[in-house]
Amino acid sequence: MQPFTIEEIAQMVHGVWKNPRPGMAPISAVCTDSRSVIPGSLFLPWVGERFDGHRFIDAALEAGAAGCLCAQTPQNLRPDKFYIEVADTRLALRDLAAAYRDRFEIPFIQITGSVGKTTTKDMVAAALGAKLQVLKTPANFNNDIGTPLTLLGLEAEHQAAVIETGMNHFGEIAYLGSMVRPDIAVISNIGDAHIEFLGSREGILKAKCEIFEHLKPHGLAILNGDDALLNTVSLPIRMVRCGQSEHCGVRITEIDDHGVDGITCTVETARYRYELVTAAPGEHMAYPMAIAVAVGEELGLSREEITRGVADYRPSGSRMRVIHLPQGRIILDDCYNASPQSVAAALEVLAKTTCERKVAVLGDMGELGDLTEQAHYNMGALAAMLGIDFLVAIGPKAVKIADGAAQSGGAVLHFSTKEEAVAELREQLEPETAMLIKASHAMHFEQLVEQLRGDYD
Repeated sequence: MQPFTIEEIAQMVHGVWKNPRPGMAPISAVCTDSRSVIPGSLFLPWVGERFDGHRFIDAALEAGAAGCLCAQTPQNLRPDKFYIEVADTRLALRDLAAAYRDRFEIPFIQITGSVGKTTTKDMVAAALGAKLQVLKTPANFNNDIGTPLTLLGLEAEHQAAVIETGMNHFGEIAYLGSMVRPDIAVISNIGDAHIEFLGSREGILKAKCEIFEHLKPHGLAILNGDDALLNTVSLPIRMVRCGQSEHCGVRITEIDDHGVDGITCTVETARYRYELVTAAPGEHMAYPMAIAVAVGEELGLSREEITRGVADYRPSGSRMRVIHLPQGRIILDDCYNASPQSVAAALEVLAKTTCERKVAVLGDMGELGDLTEQAHYNMGALAAMLGIDFLVAIGPKAVKIADGAAQSGGAVLHFSTKEEAVAELREQLEPETAMLIKASHAMHFEQLVEQLRGDYD
């Protein structure tokens, strides 16, 4: 982060410096966790449902923070530290990030969607990275803490920013967009994720379309052109649709699936024909590839640069990570999160592997509301229909996954917890077996992946 003076910070966050004194050094880092304070940084106490960071102000200052923002000013102010009083520390972080973003005359790309927004973010960043220095959202920093902290990571060398924004309630995408204020706004698709809080897919569409509220007037909207709900969107700005449908301006014309070795696809635009390659498996990968083409062309990259950048894509974390183990064993680690759409796509990848046996390990999916039972049942039924040899369902909601598989003729076992399932998974991971592991993030199935992988280290 480029440095701010204390006076600048107070002005940006509409705060009051409670103990002003001259000669204090500028601030070039912001911390929200008192356990990982950077010396000389600004500490911002976060207030959550079950905690209040104001209780850790003294600890943060003792650990080396130069000062803090605070909605609750301590009674005793240290003379060697600064205290800026604000109405709300969450809004202050937003205002600080928004003001800092204004220092940079570079293109900002904001990405959201029900499924695949992280993959799309990483693919777009990879494509742009063939020519530009790109800041992208790290890990799961796509919320009201992570987005401003990502923006505060901008440096002079950055030539573009690719910002992923997530949500599970109305108003959140608009809130994050007020900081990003994108030049390009991308919606990857509309699915069932978070439908518990948004009521319907139409509600999800409405929430995702908040991304356009802060899109610059001369900006570009990029949408999945094969998504029925997104095809109902009409905007008074430039729009590009990406997909296999004939009306798409960036059109996927061919997809060749190479199983766990990835895909190749052909994407055509008004300018060029692209022959694209990725090592990431699944035909659904063609969509982020097409979106990367649309963004790359908008920012003036050449066909060669976009093609090279797409080929350099690597997935973040446990997103269809292919782990090869001895004697032809493969783990498809896709356990970062799960929704009905992403589970269906992952099962199709598993079904297309060339291994002798195919085993799916599926856990609970969250925030589906009234769709919960039917959605889980459908995933079990789909596994059986795709010819998956064995299914292990884990978790209380996953009982319905087991029901769906059993009633569709599939072989299945259900376990209440992942700890109870480990022994069975070890037995099922025979030579020449591909095992998909997938559930919502709250299930922490990455622990299963590491346990199974550790058997062969």
